[in-house]
Amino acid sequence: MPLKTIQISFPSEILEKLSTTYQDSTDLIKEAAVLELYREGKISSGKAAEILEMERFEFIRYAGMKGIPYIRITPEELEEEVRSLEKL
Repeated sequence: MPLKTIQISFPSEILEKLSTTYQDSTDLIKEAAVLELYREGKISSGKAAEILEMERFEFIRYAGMKGIPYIRITPEELEEEVRSLEKL
């Protein structure tokens, strides 16, 4: 996959907090962007794992620890599933 480089400006106090908390703030920003794209459904778990250089199931577990569920179902979809199961 071809890589592109971008330059992002942050207020200095944010960069200072990132650099004191995390070894490589660029990796943190990359991870945050990938997690958000995955949360929004714009990339798959497989693509997210590939970008972050993880195994797919490792990424799914990691996203879950970050509060991003693997299975996304609306209450209406859940009700429909329950109704379908009740018919069995």
